[in-house]
Amino acid sequence: MADTHVLFVEDDDVIREATQLALERDGFAVTAMPDGLAGLEAFRANRPDIALLDVMVPGLDGVSLCRRIRDESTVPVIMLSARADSIDVVLGLEAGADDYVTKPFDGAVLVARIRAVLRRFGHASGPEGTGAGAVEPEVPAEAVLRFGDLEVDTEGMEVRKDGRPVALTPTEMRLLLEFSHAPGTVLSRDRLLERVWDYGWGGDTRVVDVHVQRLRGKVGQDRIETVRGFGYKLRG
Repeated sequence: MADTHVLFVEDDDVIREATQLALERDGFAVTAMPDGLAGLEAFRANRPDIALLDVMVPGLDGVSLCRRIRDESTVPVIMLSARADSIDVVLGLEAGADDYVTKPFDGAVLVARIRAVLRRFGHASGPEGTGAGAVEPEVPAEAVLRFGDLEVDTEGMEVRKDGRPVALTPTEMRLLLEFSHAPGTVLSRDRLLERVWDYGWGGDTRVVDVHVQRLRGKVGQDRIETVRGFGYKLRG
C-alpha cells in the first residue's frame, strides 16, 4: 500500500522538522510547509490523505486554511494548538476540522490520533496499522431510516432532508449514524468520543459539542436534542 500522505503546516522550524522526521519514521509521506498560503498550494497540488494544521501560522492562519480545504474537500483535518483552553480550538472545529491536538504533543499520541482519524475515513489505520480498536456502527435491518423529514441511507451513506441531499463530512456522517441506530436513546459524550472518534482514552468533549452543532445546522436544529448533564438524543 502506498504511503499515507500527510500535509503538515507549521511555522516553527524546529517543530516542523522534528515532527516531519517522526512521522516519516512511522511510514508516512510528509509534505511540510511553513505558512498557510504555501500549505494551500501544496494541498491543491498533492491532494494529501490528511492535513495537520497549526492554528497560528503566517500568511493564511490555520483556521482560515481549514475552511478553504473544507470548501474543496472532505479530507480529514487535525488542528494543532498551543492553547488547550483557547477559542482557537473551537474555531478550528467550527471551520470543519475533525479533531485537534494540543502542543507540546507526544509523537506517539499524534500518530495514534492520525491513525484513528484515518480509520474513520476508510484509510485503514495508516502505515503499519491493523485497524484494531476502530468501532464500526451496527448495521440496522432497514437500509433507509426515516425521522420526520430526514432520511438516512445507511448503505449508500447519503442523507436527505425534505427530499434534498444533505452534504456531510465523514465525521458528521458517522455521528449521525450513531444517533440513527439508537433513536430516542441518550448518548453520552464519552460514548460518542469512543464510537465516532475512536478514543480509547478520555478526550475533550468540545469535539462532540461542536460537531453536534454543525450537524444540527444541516439536519435541523430540533432533530438532535440536548439532555442536560447526560448527552444528546435523536428525535424520531
